[in-house]
Amino acid sequence: MSAPRIQLLLLAKAPVPGRVKTRLCPPWTPEQAARLAAAAIADTVDVLAATPAVARTLVVDGPLPAPPGWHRREQRGDGLGPRLASAFADTARRGVATLLVGMDTPQLGVAHLVAAAAALSRADAVLGPAEDGGWWTLALRDPSAATVLTDVPMSTPDTYALTRSALHRRGLRVATAATLRDVDTAPDATAAAAARPDTRFAALLSTMAPVGAAR
Repeated sequence: MSAPRIQLLLLAKAPVPGRVKTRLCPPWTPEQAARLAAAAIADTVDVLAATPAVARTLVVDGPLPAPPGWHRREQRGDGLGPRLASAFADTARRGVATLLVGMDTPQLGVAHLVAAAAALSRADAVLGPAEDGGWWTLALRDPSAATVLTDVPMSTPDTYALTRSALHRRGLRVATAATLRDVDTAPDATAAAAARPDTRFAALLSTMAPVGAAR
């Protein structure tokens, strides 16, 4: 099986105070949390822009423009699972695989995405586990397979396992990408910054007050 042509999707929420990264408050204010979210988005955009692909699309909830040269689609659907499924459906291109990432892994590197895309040469899907039991990327040779996400509970400790099972039930061969840590809490933020100290996210975090106990 040869490696397919691939497009990249970034699922993101506009960095509006009080609407993003609320679990970072405390120790930070909603405004600071929104600034961290904006930095994470910018870092992820840089990585996707440097990764070979036939197209890149920002799939967004809220008032956030697409980077130059990117496409933009509004998120649609009631709940994260349907929104993920719609992101794949709304951007599908004939003969092109789709790799989706979120805005929660500012430590992401080009090598992570290149490896995940290459794994499609031996699999129908590639799923990247997150340390909290979720997943940070899903790549599909056939984007229509993302319909299985509609019924998968998201943001739970079992989301990765349930997603993998749903893909297997559809008859797909699933490869595993590297494990990363989503930034949901203050300890997550410090760990992500330590993993990639060269990012905007890490630079911004270093200017903020010391981290206290996250709620």
